[in-house]
Amino acid sequence: MDISELRQSCARCALLNLCLAAPIGAAELRRLDDIVKRRRPLARNEFLFREGSRHSSLYVIRSGAIKTSVLLPEGDCQVLGFHLPGEILGLDGVASERHQLSAEVLEESSVCEIPFDRLGEVAAQLPALQRQIYRIVSREFVREQEHPVMMGRKHAMTRLALFLHGFSERRSAHGLDPCSFELSMSRQDLANYLGLVIETVSRAFSRLQALGVIEVDRRHVIVRDRRALSDFARPDEPELRATA
Repeated sequence: MDISELRQSCARCALLNLCLAAPIGAAELRRLDDIVKRRRPLARNEFLFREGSRHSSLYVIRSGAIKTSVLLPEGDCQVLGFHLPGEILGLDGVASERHQLSAEVLEESSVCEIPFDRLGEVAAQLPALQRQIYRIVSREFVREQEHPVMMGRKHAMTRLALFLHGFSERRSAHGLDPCSFELSMSRQDLANYLGLVIETVSRAFSRLQALGVIEVDRRHVIVRDRRALSDFARPDEPELRATA
């Protein structure tokens, strides 16, 4: 395999985020590619890993969408996030060697599995890869703060706008269409994530659509006005809050 073919292979899986942004050569790139496992496609409702299971790998989503959740003491399930192609799962289990949450497939998905111990061995010899891993961990930490920030918003429409704006921005960062997309999660899962009931979420969608900010057809969303969506996601606009 020549280097152009290898780079194309990496662009479809884990190494896009782990090494292609770093100035490493063909030999190092091949070493990284050698440790990545391309797993079979995962079906909807299949679990990539479950809360409490042993941690051994990181996973980069190649296609599809995956939901993370945690079981609460009273037995209810709390949705923590919805993850897109190019994003990494599995960092939750690094410290304890046990997964602290579950990852469930929302639509047929494919992932690249990276054995954590082997990644550490390779990264120890490649400073550029170490730096890239630090950047990835930092990025994931920042993204995880989106949920508590969103839950601090008082109005339902502001919460939904913040979610849709963040979802759009994440798609854009990974080279996906930021203005036309499917929401593969159920309304129940989305309502759970937003801390709302389904009826309230439906009204918030309808309100944003009536204002010309988005267009909704079942699970398909078209963002008609990205600037307005960003404005509605901000909590410091009294006139916007009043409409929520």
